[in-house]
Amino acid sequence: MIHLTTTCPDLDSARDLAGAAISARMAACANVTPGLLSLFHWQGAIEEETEVQITFKTTGENRAALVALITDLHPYDLPVITWEQVETTPETTTWLNEETGG
Repeated sequence: MIHLTTTCPDLDSARDLAGAAISARMAACANVTPGLLSLFHWQGAIEEETEVQITFKTTGENRAALVALITDLHPYDLPVITWEQVETTPETTTWLNEETGG
């Protein structure tokens, strides 16, 4: 299982991204967490924004397509997209593969 994470400026854009990924079967699940406080360097200044984090549960086979979908639909000029492989139960792996065609 791959956990792929990004942040959005608001709940509506996070829902749109999550819905697109789930509808396209690029992810089996998207966990949306509002209220994240982010501090970061951007264009020569330190910014502070409240964001919404999304963690997608996907497969290695779908990772590149999901990154492309997020990059295409994301409202930010530079969406920060990260991923990591995580261990899970055999039952969860079966569910993930069934829901994503993996």
